[in-house]
Amino acid sequence: MAGGKQTPRQRMIGILYLVLLGLIALNVPDSLLDSFKNIKISLDTSTGNVTKGINDTYSTFEATKLKEQHDRAQPIYDRAKKASAVAKALNDYVQALRDQLVAEGGGINANINDVGARDNLDISPHIMIANKKGEELRKKIIDTRTKLVGLLSPKDRAGANFSLNADEPKQSGGVSKTWEEAYFGDGIPLGATLTTLAKIQADTKNAENEVVKKILGEAEKAQVNLDKFSAVAVAPTSYVLVGQPYTAEVFLTAYDSHLSPSITVGGSSIPVSEGKGKYSGSTSSEGLHTWTGEISFKDNDGKIQHYPIPAQTYMVARPSAVVSPDKMNVLYIGVPNPLSVSAPGIAKEKLHVSISSGSLSGSAGHYVAEVNSMGTATVTVSGEIAPGKTATLGSTLFRVKRIPDPKAMFAGKSGGTTGAANIRAQDRIFAKLEGFDFDAKFNVTRFTMLVIKPRQDAITYSANGNEMTAAMRTAINSVTPGTTVVFRDIIAVGPDHTQRGLDGIVISAN
Repeated sequence: MAGGKQTPRQRMIGILYLVLLGLIALNVPDSLLDSFKNIKISLDTSTGNVTKGINDTYSTFEATKLKEQHDRAQPIYDRAKKASAVAKALNDYVQALRDQLVAEGGGINANINDVGARDNLDISPHIMIANKKGEELRKKIIDTRTKLVGLLSPKDRAGANFSLNADEPKQSGGVSKTWEEAYFGDGIPLGATLTTLAKIQADTKNAENEVVKKILGEAEKAQVNLDKFSAVAVAPTSYVLVGQPYTAEVFLTAYDSHLSPSITVGGSSIPVSEGKGKYSGSTSSEGLHTWTGEISFKDNDGKIQHYPIPAQTYMVARPSAVVSPDKMNVLYIGVPNPLSVSAPGIAKEKLHVSISSGSLSGSAGHYVAEVNSMGTATVTVSGEIAPGKTATLGSTLFRVKRIPDPKAMFAGKSGGTTGAANIRAQDRIFAKLEGFDFDAKFNVTRFTMLVIKPRQDAITYSANGNEMTAAMRTAINSVTPGTTVVFRDIIAVGPDHTQRGLDGIVISAN
């Protein structure tokens, strides 16, 4: 990590501080002590700005990562807070030393906006050297630096280079001094010591800022910790027919229960819990359904990794019970016979249906059979049970029959009595097929009519088609109560184009 980063302004302040510290040994005037004061004020201002930046960093993290990925972010957040606590302990200790030194120097002089005895050369050596506060401070700086570096990840720890340190100064002119003697010993005025302490506070805050940002930045890296294991069996299909092999891939899978990957199916996101997504497919329509998707997440380097989900299929079928009435499997000649065909586990589009006698049309499970000769017909169903492999799934034997004979009707009746006026109002007879589920129509092609009046001989008429001839209508118009009208020799033709001789009709007028 690029530790110890400082702004150009901070570096300039540090250089001026070192220059001024060297000039103190030359008994420089108050103008240089004013410079120490100004540097101390600038350092305190920088420390305040860095403190605000750290607080803003925490606020942003709390409003985003800590809410969105609480389980993963909480340990990272706690480690960053520990770094702040370590830095605060050193900062508070240094502030206590500053307060003690200011008190020993007579407090702040309002006229110079600085400690009154800022040129005093005895206070700093007495407190920092004689009372060993300088030695204690050096140990705390070293301990704080060690703890801050220890809170970093191994990768960041190797490159740590904080400006916060208490390294022993190099020898000068053959004279060797300890760190505390060089900064707080003989010849160092109180004003310079306070500036040194302000610099230590600024270095502490900068080190805290660097460590906190590095630690919180780890939350941006979606580290994958495989902490859950499951045995998984994946089969191409859960529907297997007799003779069709059943295969499945069985393996052990591991996943991160704390990871929140982005999982999309058909371009839409699905809910994720404990590292696993849950997809709910549509079952509103029958047939074979296929879906694909993608899983994506950030790896340890912050790069987005994408993993496509292989195509998955599932079959949707209506709840059903198949009842086969062996004695009622009938196809009728002359009408379209609808057939519904399905096979569990095989898409309707993959079915092939044929008939042994007649013709078959239709697709996708809905077919129409047309037959033309009495006897039997077999409907055979085959299907694609695997890519490139077709097998016969079953067959059904149907009896082929003629459509039942219709019933001849006149004046809405097939016999009995009706009003003379009702008889006179008719001009034709009909052939109606009652109680039959198919739309089959019969047309009367010829018939004979007898009109029998009381105490008179019967008069016979013949007609082709179902309409009465002019003579028939004249006879019908003369019907009075007591007259009997008979229709016989009735021939009708239906959808199968065969002639049917129908039962006669005897109607009496009242």
